[in-house]
Amino acid sequence: MFTVSVDEKTGIQALERISPTRYMLPGSVEKREFEYKRHGTLCLTPSFNIVTGKIISHTIDETRDEIDFYEHIRNTVETSPNSTWIFVADQLTTHKSESLVRYIAEQCGIQGDLGVKRKRGILENVPSRQAFLTDASHRIRFVFTPKHCSWLNQVEIWFGILSRKLINQGSFTSKDDLRSKLNRFIDYFNENLAKPYRWTYKGKALAA
Repeated sequence: MFTVSVDEKTGIQALERISPTRYMLPGSVEKREFEYKRHGTLCLTPSFNIVTGKIISHTIDETRDEIDFYEHIRNTVETSPNSTWIFVADQLTTHKSESLVRYIAEQCGIQGDLGVKRKRGILENVPSRQAFLTDASHRIRFVFTPKHCSWLNQVEIWFGILSRKLINQGSFTSKDDLRSKLNRFIDYFNENLAKPYRWTYKGKALAA
């Protein structure tokens, strides 16, 4: 069984600083150019394995739509096609698409009429598709975080690491350069940094 946290990080900018960074030396602070050239943006969708802390698969696109997300889920499942998969995702509508319902029905051997979008059946609307996608009897299913609680999704922690260690520090000469460095960072992370995240904060009831 795989339990996977998944989400899109959109609008990753390929910013090229017009002068190289002067790194920290004894007695001298780091000096970083604040002016830059823009080379466009990319969207990264990783599948974060909650048990191992590794990125199982990732997709880098220039768009973020329901087909992009469906294809990412399909590619992730194909890494172990006969396994049970639980995907943790937020409430974005593209995470509850017709394409995803049809794919999971096919993979789980579910036959019969799925209905028609905006008219009837499983495909009729977002709530009906969500009910199907979260069905615990399916080999591939989703768990959606509550609205306004996407921070509960552990891939968001990983996005913070990515931002601190690569995106915020980097200079990217093109979208291809950004794509290459994202790929290399993920390989490095899986090899050297990956570990499962464990919640340590103990909440206390709020007092009025």
